[in-house]
Amino acid sequence: MAVVKATEADINLLARLLRAEAEGEGVQGMLLVGNVGINRIRANCSDFEGLRTIPEMIYQPHAFEAIQKGYFYQGAREKERRLARRVVKGERQWPAKFSLWYFRPPGDCPPTWYDQPLVGRFKLHCFYEPTAEECENVYNTF
Repeated sequence: MAVVKATEADINLLARLLRAEAEGEGVQGMLLVGNVGINRIRANCSDFEGLRTIPEMIYQPHAFEAIQKGYFYQGAREKERRLARRVVKGERQWPAKFSLWYFRPPGDCPPTWYDQPLVGRFKLHCFYEPTAEECENVYNTF
């Protein structure tokens, strides 16, 4: 059972995002990117109020750097489609379990990002989850 509605076109779009954002960080890294995206749809708070679909989440202005690059626009592969289906079904992994933000700094992870605390790092990406005061919904969606 999916935790967000997703057509096959949505799965393909999400798969392309996973690859473009985190292919170099392997399966786990791509799953974490997917977790953050699904959290943004389900949380309905902070910068992500009103997002209801995978395309809205992916094409939200300034949300993902990868959509500005040609690699994002290549066709989805079955490997990434399987990963996209897993996150759409609600599979969540630490440190992105409740995260709404991630980024790849040139060095160490800053202790906060958009005023939200660092929860962990996976390879080159740092993950940040909102406080309960900022976004209680992200903790109540599963």
